[in-house]
Amino acid sequence: MNRPRILIADDTAASLTLLSHVLEPQGYEILAVSSGKDALKLAARAQPDLILLDVMMPGHDGFHVCKTLKAEQSTREVPVIFITSRNDTASILNGFRVGAVDYIVKPFQAEEVVTRVATHLKISGLTRELQQRNAELEAEVARRVEAEHSRDKATQRLTSLASREAQRWGLDGFVGGSPHMKRILADIERLRQFSKTSVLITGESGTGKELVARALHYHSPRAEAAFIPVNCVAVPADLLESLFFGHVKGAFTGATADRKGYFELADGGTLFLDEIGDMPAALQAKLLRVLEDGEVTPVGSTKSHRVDVRVLSATNADLAAKIGSGDFRQDLYYRLARYTVETAPLRERREDMLLLAGHFLKVFASEMGMTPPTLDEAAQAMLLKHSFPGNVRELKNAMERALILSGGKTVKREHLQLFEVTAATPVQPAKTGVKGNMDSVPMDLEAAEHTLIQRALEQTGGNVTEAARLLNVNRSRIYRRMPAAK
Repeated sequence: MNRPRILIADDTAASLTLLSHVLEPQGYEILAVSSGKDALKLAARAQPDLILLDVMMPGHDGFHVCKTLKAEQSTREVPVIFITSRNDTASILNGFRVGAVDYIVKPFQAEEVVTRVATHLKISGLTRELQQRNAELEAEVARRVEAEHSRDKATQRLTSLASREAQRWGLDGFVGGSPHMKRILADIERLRQFSKTSVLITGESGTGKELVARALHYHSPRAEAAFIPVNCVAVPADLLESLFFGHVKGAFTGATADRKGYFELADGGTLFLDEIGDMPAALQAKLLRVLEDGEVTPVGSTKSHRVDVRVLSATNADLAAKIGSGDFRQDLYYRLARYTVETAPLRERREDMLLLAGHFLKVFASEMGMTPPTLDEAAQAMLLKHSFPGNVRELKNAMERALILSGGKTVKREHLQLFEVTAATPVQPAKTGVKGNMDSVPMDLEAAEHTLIQRALEQTGGNVTEAARLLNVNRSRIYRRMPAAK
């Protein structure tokens, strides 16, 4: 059996040596390079199973390398983990934006690197296995029943791993006794018997909107059926109808067999539409039709299928503003928001903060075979003072890292790595609403747009949603133009 191959790109010889010494005893084959250019060449030739990237390297930086890898067919599916001393929020966000699956800050603990590398290699391997099973199913129509059984087994294994990852990040239940948390629990209980009612979940990123959606599903008569989560931003435009409504064999080039869409897969259960505010206009109309008629028509078919699906949706966008600008249908909003549940940012429920921190330490300590440590008074005060722009997701990350840095002993202030987003120094506002001197805006249209987006991000402390609102554009446009961290 071939050893998993890991490519490490870092311009510091000490880092290359340390990472090699950490990973080689785990049975991995290590390939090491010291520049982004060499990383791209070796990745294309050697086809590694996972890539560890530094950010600051000569020639091409890590962000450019990751973006290029994800654009190439041969390396698109290779998981990339950034391992760097850059610990500012903009760099972390940019790392995930260009396609990384994880982000580790130096100095790191060996156990942290080993655990995360193993996890992502396993997820990648199971994903490839699932894709292979799907290809076999398309080619072997005569053996459809047997092939579908095999695919379901692979899917279950991948789903099981994903569920363990969700539990690892604290998504196995609600923690806290704040008035806000009590309201959410009361809403979930109130909706238990109303399992056909569509619910819109609103709130900032990282506040647990998917957790609320899963609780609504599993605390309803639909709990035994499927829960299908879909990120509306990540759905390719040319596959929208096929993915949501399915297709029949021969509907288009490559459609070698019938395929069920999200609605049929969720029949009897729940379809969770995350980032609903960014759903394309064309799909909004078709979604409204399904919600009204309860029927889906696969691409290439003239026959409709009746489905029983509860639709839960979530957004951190201002849907009222999107309705006003014509980017979101008002009639669809009324269909989706039969009942609304609002999640609050962590800074507005500080009475839950230490309970959550202790919960995460307990969960992570159990996974690592440790006795759950406590937080000393200085660490508690530091947590209570922090604004947590990343909300509960940021707190989970901080607690896992603190557990590793403390070695399972009492968590102290120096074990907490918290990232503060600082606003840019105010200057004179321009007509666009973005603060800055318009004399310095380039006359080239593309460069001017790049400059304005940069200023909007600086003014909003890196908050893409606020920057998009300030410029009166969609967030997707910000992401496409967002400058890479230097």
